Amino acid sequence: MTSPIRNVARKAGPGPGPGTGAGNAAPGPSPTAEAAYAPFGRTVAALAATALLATSQLYGMIPLLGRAASGWRTDPASLTWLVSVFGFGYAAGFLLFGPLSDRLGRRRVMVGGVAATAVSTALVAAAPSPDAALVLRILQGLTIGAFPPVAMAYIGERVAPHRRLVTVTAMTTGFLAAAVVGQLAAQSLAAVLGWRSFFLAGAAAFALAAVALARTLLPDGPSGGASPLTAYRTMLRLLAAPGLWPLFLAVPAVLGPFVAIYTGLQLTGTTGLLELRASALPVILAIPFLTVRLARIPGPARAGAALAASAAGVALIGLLEPGTFGLALLLMVVTAGTAVAAPASSRSSSPGRRRPGARRLAAQHAAVRRGQPRAAARRRADRAGAAPRSRSSSPRCWPRPPC
Repeated sequence: MTSPIRNVARKAGPGPGPGTGAGNAAPGPSPTAEAAYAPFGRTVAALAATALLATSQLYGMIPLLGRAASGWRTDPASLTWLVSVFGFGYAAGFLLFGPLSDRLGRRRVMVGGVAATAVSTALVAAAPSPDAALVLRILQGLTIGAFPPVAMAYIGERVAPHRRLVTVTAMTTGFLAAAVVGQLAAQSLAAVLGWRSFFLAGAAAFALAAVALARTLLPDGPSGGASPLTAYRTMLRLLAAPGLWPLFLAVPAVLGPFVAIYTGLQLTGTTGLLELRASALPVILAIPFLTVRLARIPGPARAGAALAASAAGVALIGLLEPGTFGLALLLMVVTAGTAVAAPASSRSSSPGRRRPGARRLAAQHAAVRRGQPRAAARRRADRAGAAPRSRSSSPRCWPRPPC
């Protein structure tokens, strides 16, 4: 599988781009190179909106637990699995569809996955029992899991290099804003039309998103590459790469407490939930406007500080009884830390900081996918495993054009 993080950092595929000209060329894209990339405004809008819809289905279930339990005449606590199993299917979709997109094309997989999610979301709305809803929520998570990793790879290949960080941050903000927007939408719709209306509205929104993606994304090139089974086998080898383990551990560390807090607030009957959910929205919306300033801080330091802020907020929520106003402020701290830590963790794991062994493995896998013999792929990988060659002395420039 082509790593989403590696793709975000490398050169875009089609057409001439930055770094492909002479060594003394000035940094920045030329008009010809810019035309070869995806249209920035429409691409960011389509990807960020779809990201918002994707994780809204995770967080939107939280305020629906009580109403769904009443309809099925069961205990709300027993339905918390409807939140968890969506995440399991979501993670499985990442692993399944990422390698498939290498073979079938980014656009095909994204559009197909989002269209399939429209169907699976409508099926959740029609679930006759908790057991059926459990299975359908797994399916729903699996189908929408086709979007995030493939979208990251698409950004790395088809978005202009100087716009990639903004695009990734906008999409990450969409994922995180869903924690607020999804819960607010679910709570509002359920109060008027019942809990199933949230999923019916979500199904319609996913259908529209599939159409928008089909109209916005650049066409795929010819299908090719090695079998996805090769990428699936490579995943097991990547688990042994020591440089990637901090990233693997960062995901549950960043997002686990974030989901758990809102679920706990719902189950304990905390008053003023609507206001508490809305209080975090300004923080999430402010993050994209701070991207340029935050990018000046090294990724590891930025991620560490953000995680520390989130941890402090979570600890104070558990230890104190801060009241509605104090709880709103602490939720803003936790949300800000999560919103900053997510892209910072990805940025700190970019190929420019990757160990030679990881670079060698990634280069060998890419060469095999392009159909090169294994011996030639191994030689190419050995060259990639050497110290990065760049006209700039800064390792951050590799494999980007000279800084």
